[in-house]
Amino acid sequence: MRLGIVGNGGIVHAALNTLQNSEIEVAALWCRSAGKGKVITEKYAIKKLYTDYDAFLQDDRFDTVYIGLINSLHYAYAKKAILAGKNVIVEKPFTITSNEARELTLLASEKSVYLFEAIMSRYSQNYEAIRSVLQSIGDIKLIQCNYSQYSSRYDAYKAGTVLPAFDPRYAGGALYDINVYNVHFVEGLFGKPVEVKYFANKGFNGIDTSGIAILQYDSFQAVCCGAKDSASKSGITIQGTDGCIVMDSRPGVIKNITLYKNDGMEERIDTCIEENPMLQEFNKINTMITENDYEQMQTWALDSVRVVEILEKARRDANIIFSE
Repeated sequence: MRLGIVGNGGIVHAALNTLQNSEIEVAALWCRSAGKGKVITEKYAIKKLYTDYDAFLQDDRFDTVYIGLINSLHYAYAKKAILAGKNVIVEKPFTITSNEARELTLLASEKSVYLFEAIMSRYSQNYEAIRSVLQSIGDIKLIQCNYSQYSSRYDAYKAGTVLPAFDPRYAGGALYDINVYNVHFVEGLFGKPVEVKYFANKGFNGIDTSGIAILQYDSFQAVCCGAKDSASKSGITIQGTDGCIVMDSRPGVIKNITLYKNDGMEERIDTCIEENPMLQEFNKINTMITENDYEQMQTWALDSVRVVEILEKARRDANIIFSE
């Protein structure tokens, strides 16, 4: 896999720092600003800089595009890359609407290219370890997920300056930016819920600065709490009739997981040391493309579509209006 990187924000810098420790080549960067792009290409020794996206997509020195743009641009930039015959890795959230998500997956299939969402839990061996012990805690009854992190942009928001992270025009807000990790965690293990409700704390422009999504399944409830206006210790608990699974970590980083049984047995189940989840994500995607594991990619793409369906239902339930 040879990468072309799209964007210049914090997530792009995180990805490029991570890729310096891998064998994956970064061949080019697209950035709207030539000045900002030059800073990045010089820092990370990227040979080619583009400010024209169409020209970028015609570069045959890379086969896969990594999209690290604001939420509202994911669909349009991913679609163009797919139509150009490139594999695509798009940051979370996959898209803003379920129609967009379904269209991208269909296009990827038609063009026989790979399409991935960059959600780190999906590529974790420890996440699969959780799946393997679910039956041991009996019938699932309650799931509690919390990821709350005070945003570095919230002070500006309180002062009246709306940056993309809190701007409904760019699909910001707590649900799509941070609670998406909780929703992915639950959907990846249990599939699509029967019903979705979202109770949001809204700011002056109608965006959700924090909120609680309730995912109703046939025989249990999942509560997903996400905040950008306040902070607390993150973690996840899955409760069953015979025990529970507790993860002492934010949902994107799958570690510190303990299985507790009602008979007093305790067992740590995060047996794999995953020091850099983002690197593991890129390496797993690279392996899947190299080994032509298209079936697994399609399974995960369906999960991404379902997650967007959940987010969309939750957002509409709370009457949070994006520019769509």
